[in-house]
Amino acid sequence: MTLLLKLALAPLLVVGSSLAGRRWGVRVAGTLVAFPIVAGPILLITCLEQGVRFGARSAAASLLGLVSLAVFAVVFAYTGRRFPWPVTVVVSWTATVVADIALAGLTVGAGWALLLVMMAVWAAARLTRAIEGPAPAGAGAARPPWWDLPARAAATAALVLSVTGLAATAGPVVTGILAPFPIATSVVAAFVLAQQGPPAVIRTLAGVVQGLVGFAVFCFLTAVLLVPLGVAGAFGVAVAGVLITQLIGVAVRRRRPDTRPGAGAPVDVTTGRRPL
Repeated sequence: MTLLLKLALAPLLVVGSSLAGRRWGVRVAGTLVAFPIVAGPILLITCLEQGVRFGARSAAASLLGLVSLAVFAVVFAYTGRRFPWPVTVVVSWTATVVADIALAGLTVGAGWALLLVMMAVWAAARLTRAIEGPAPAGAGAARPPWWDLPARAAATAALVLSVTGLAATAGPVVTGILAPFPIATSVVAAFVLAQQGPPAVIRTLAGVVQGLVGFAVFCFLTAVLLVPLGVAGAFGVAVAGVLITQLIGVAVRRRRPDTRPGAGAPVDVTTGRRPL
């Protein structure tokens, strides 16, 4: 059962979010890929294999991993303005690993970890917004190659197998911090950078940063509810929490005026919708 979850659940979720992102644009794709579509199944499998107490500690550590994910988004956005996607991926992964190593030495509760994530998201949002310009006129999504979705699914399955395989020996803290490692985000961002250029990838990563708030809510609720409610109850509440958080975020962003320089048009020409 757990092997089936490793090989099917997370890859299917990644493919579904990728298809939805193609329908509504790169910024929405970034927000969707920041859902716990990889870390969620990893934490679920960890709970099933290692128990709820191990899973709760891993979920709390995953909050710290989201700080590294925010670092990844900022470094990728800035590096991608000047370098091709292979260099950008290497530099961004290096920054993420350095952040993971630093965070692995911290011992904080879920509440303090959540506060740290919110501070990181606030800083990352300001930094990405500073370089995010309006969508260029006539911009459109490039037609993806035939291997795009299979590659995303395969990369996701490999990540889930690797991280859950390490869970028994690496401990809950390392497992939790690695759970949000930006494999799916890297695939999406690298493809957008290669096919649509830096402006589009910056918008994608701005969406990733927005999605981290809901991701953090998911990890926090899972961490504090796993022991008292069990696997089904904790994950049910956490999934509801992330959906409600994202819906509130979308509503707030639709009401907020776009104050970016040169962003006078109220509709994003890439998606035909108001900017999220």
